[in-house]
Amino acid sequence: MGFVQSVLAVLGASVMAAAPHDNATQKKQLESLIDATLPFAQQMLNDHGEYFPFGATMSPDGKVTLVGGDPDGEHPKSTDVIALLKQGYRREGAFGKIMACALVYDVRTTPPGATEKSDAIAIDLNHRDGMSVTMLYPYRVGPNKKVVFGEPFARKGTDDIFPAK
Repeated sequence: MGFVQSVLAVLGASVMAAAPHDNATQKKQLESLIDATLPFAQQMLNDHGEYFPFGATMSPDGKVTLVGGDPDGEHPKSTDVIALLKQGYRREGAFGKIMACALVYDVRTTPPGATEKSDAIAIDLNHRDGMSVTMLYPYRVGPNKKVVFGEPFARKGTDDIFPAK
């Protein structure tokens, strides 16, 4: 079992027990969203040193699609892009067009066992059947200007996309 799987397994205890998709299925679907988004964030950091928030959705038939938000203006605030993406996710979720989503953005956070803050890629993951987790991937830019990841960790998600059942 990989690190992401084991972290999600630990967090699985805090999600709904009687969901239409069992916890193992929800975890697998959310891992698919991580697999679709994390490499893109890493590539953007390697190539440009930054990225605007973006995300991915999973349709009810399991198709994963990368998505971006484009509020007015040439250089929108990250908070505006995040708000636009969440608004779209909520709308699509309410109409049953998506069953899971990921929101990817950059944060500063203190990893477990550390005393100083680090840059990190944050991926908010939400599933319509109740699983909500935020994966954090601390990183630094190495001497060759390439991203070097620290140990990833997770925290409980905000569960603010899908309507309560």
